[in-house]
Amino acid sequence: MTILIKILQFVMSLSILVIIHELGHFTLAKLFKTRVEKFYLFFDPWFALFKYKKGETEYGIGWLPLGGYVKISGMIDESMDKEQMKQPPQPHEFRSKTSWQRLLIMTGGVIFNFISAMLIYVFVLYTWGETYLPTANVKYGIVTDSVGYEIGLRNGDKILTVDNQYVDNFVQITPDIVLNNRKTIQVERDEQVINIEIPKEYIPKILKGKGQINCRIPFYPLVIKAFEKESPARTAGVLPADELVGIDSIHFTYSDEFQKYLLENKSRPVVLNLLRNSKTENITVTPTAAGLLGISYPGRSLDQIFELKTIRYGFFKSIPAGIDKGFKTIGDYLKQFKLLFSKHTKAYESLGGFITIGNIFPGVWDWQSFWTLTAFLSIILAVMNILPIPALDGGHVMFLLFEVITGRKPSDKFLEYAQYAGMILLLSLLIFANGNDILRLIRK
Repeated sequence: MTILIKILQFVMSLSILVIIHELGHFTLAKLFKTRVEKFYLFFDPWFALFKYKKGETEYGIGWLPLGGYVKISGMIDESMDKEQMKQPPQPHEFRSKTSWQRLLIMTGGVIFNFISAMLIYVFVLYTWGETYLPTANVKYGIVTDSVGYEIGLRNGDKILTVDNQYVDNFVQITPDIVLNNRKTIQVERDEQVINIEIPKEYIPKILKGKGQINCRIPFYPLVIKAFEKESPARTAGVLPADELVGIDSIHFTYSDEFQKYLLENKSRPVVLNLLRNSKTENITVTPTAAGLLGISYPGRSLDQIFELKTIRYGFFKSIPAGIDKGFKTIGDYLKQFKLLFSKHTKAYESLGGFITIGNIFPGVWDWQSFWTLTAFLSIILAVMNILPIPALDGGHVMFLLFEVITGRKPSDKFLEYAQYAGMILLLSLLIFANGNDILRLIRK
């Protein structure tokens, strides 16, 4: 069910954004009296799932969910309609319009995506406000892994500043380190302030999901709800509704201590200290080779553990706040994109496809998360489309700018070959990104 909800959110979000993007091209084309022959959500090679014609435009839904398109008369695009390009230019065709009109038509999709992201952020802030965990309220300190330990962090450290600058939102600490090339972290440990240097080798490891800085959670009795497919606890006689209060008569203070103890005693018998119907039960269990008991239990949300901060916005305050959030998100995404071309960070190894994108959506339907992520994906779609790659909007813009600057228009034959090259490059990137997803699944 969780996977289905993720897929539905992803498909719905993608559909909204594709329609908005293509509507941008459609609107600007119509504004300059350019004929639009097709307006499609998803691609329709060989056949369409649905289509109807109104006026000069055919509207439809394709079966291949890799985006969408509008087919504009007199333009070399995804349709690769060579026959039309052999005919003399007509007044209603794209190629008959002035260079600045063609430039606006080609940037219409990107413009609409940027504007829609801003509007969504305004809507989200006005409707729900902004709730986050202040760094100052992470009262139990942090928890990290062996990679974090290598640079000097310790479980229980309280982060004060990064490069001597306070980061108010705790979950922004790791992105701030990665995107802004931070050099130091200042922490409080045993009532002393310690300065920890961030080596260059730390960043690539963070991008691979290691060395994360998370808030430390207290250990609380675990009420067992269900069992995993491989469950040593169930095999040993543990029952649903049993309450796990300790192991080997050890009562843990923090959840990471509990997990560490299991990992240290993997494949060795341990005694689970349980409460069953208010009576003590001790059951011997041998954890798996991964240090797991094979149990699931309801977790506690952050607002049950920490004091969160919520900022509420009135209608007029939400407008500048939403626009500011949109521009900040654009800036952060451009910084992330820059990392892809760095040999040092090896961020390209973390590049993901549809599985990665789909997994950013929560496993339960939450409208606030849905619209926030849709705004973020709208920005991604806009940035990706404006890249100067033939077959993308940015490729068309690149050739149009060349025409504006030099006064010479590239030949149709050149644009045709460029379109083929761009499509091959995009297909290669698609295979690479989704191949990374598949490899990550295999390695799990």
